[in-house]
Amino acid sequence: MLNVVGMVYDNCREKGDYMFIDKAKIHLKAGKGGDGAVAFRREIYVPAGGPAGGDGGKGGDIIFQVDEGMRTLMDFRYKKHYNADNGENGKGKNMYGKDGADLLLKVPPGTVIREETTGHIIADLIGHNDTVVVVRGGKGGKGNTHFKTSTRQAPRFATAGEHGQELTVILELKLIADVGLIGFPNVGKSTLLSVVTSARPKIANYHFTTLTPNLGIVQTKHGDSFVLADIPGLIEGAHEGAGLGHEFLRHTERTKLLIHVLDISGTEGRDPLEDFEKINTELRLYNEELAKKPQVVAANKIDIPGWQVNFEKIKSALKKQKVEVFSISAVTGQGLDELLNYVSKRLKELEASHKETVVKKEKVYKYEEPEDKYYFTVYKKDDVYIVEGKFIERLINSTNFDEIDSLGYFQKVLENRGVIDRLKELGMSEGDTVRIYGVEFEHFE
Repeated sequence: MLNVVGMVYDNCREKGDYMFIDKAKIHLKAGKGGDGAVAFRREIYVPAGGPAGGDGGKGGDIIFQVDEGMRTLMDFRYKKHYNADNGENGKGKNMYGKDGADLLLKVPPGTVIREETTGHIIADLIGHNDTVVVVRGGKGGKGNTHFKTSTRQAPRFATAGEHGQELTVILELKLIADVGLIGFPNVGKSTLLSVVTSARPKIANYHFTTLTPNLGIVQTKHGDSFVLADIPGLIEGAHEGAGLGHEFLRHTERTKLLIHVLDISGTEGRDPLEDFEKINTELRLYNEELAKKPQVVAANKIDIPGWQVNFEKIKSALKKQKVEVFSISAVTGQGLDELLNYVSKRLKELEASHKETVVKKEKVYKYEEPEDKYYFTVYKKDDVYIVEGKFIERLINSTNFDEIDSLGYFQKVLENRGVIDRLKELGMSEGDTVRIYGVEFEHFE
């Protein structure tokens, strides 16, 4: 198991020990139910034994579960298709087939599972061992024992197992950290993270050095600790996706407090107060709730002469907004103890007031297959009437067309489910051809 302390995920690392992957698309297919069996009792003293076909086993589900030892979706980078086991077919002597084994997929805390087509969130996994069944295995088919009646003593047919649910999903990771570092590129966030934690992010004097979020644990001199995330530098238009804006902003959503790092030296020709307003505008345009999160400003680079002018300007302006401002140097360490002690104290106050102490979950939609259990379609092509549908396919695969009872059951199901009426509404008449999954029938009244 990997320890989060001092861990850095950066896909720019030369060695490639860890790759921070926060998005993946995968295809899930639950197991098919086993087919019911056609069998009869064969006791030596029972010359005309009754039906004894067992039911098929249920197909395996695909289940997602939080593993707190994981911090990336890297495991899903290369493998894109996941299948659960099929159920075992039924057996003679009324023996049921075994259920297919469930497939358990582990994901890091903060993983959102989104249905690809609609974009609806079908699961949001945050806490320890949070678990959800995303696709369910098909039910097992019924053995011929179920079809014995007073007039049908020896049914020679059973039903096929149902197909499991099949779905393509998008996995999105939203880091769960107590505190997030935000600010424009090259203001010193990565340097700050490297100094106050054991993390070793890639640092250089050019923009966009950090291409993925970095994570570390801060331990104050008073023994308190909290998780700190360095969110890659934002730019104007980030809320619209500029500069991978959506990819970065997502990771700020689950922090309790934000440290807004500003370059107080002004050496790059930018106004730090304007930077503060621009970043907060991006937060607000992306998600109103982000702009409401508590912030503290770290006025960085006080080791560069001339910083005092900008600092007094910032402190005066933000005092009106009730935002605390700390002068720091990430390079020399000056002012860091005061900043971290304040952040630790503020986190405790938030917890005491029950604000943001529990990570807010996304709205989850109950996933339902677009087709109901007995959904079917009928249409005409080249003078042939065609019938399609999952339950129709299962029925055709379960029918023994050489056995009169099985054929009678097949006809009865089509009538009871309205298939015959729908065909007649479409214009089917005496002598017309009906095709159902490769099997053709001639209709007669």
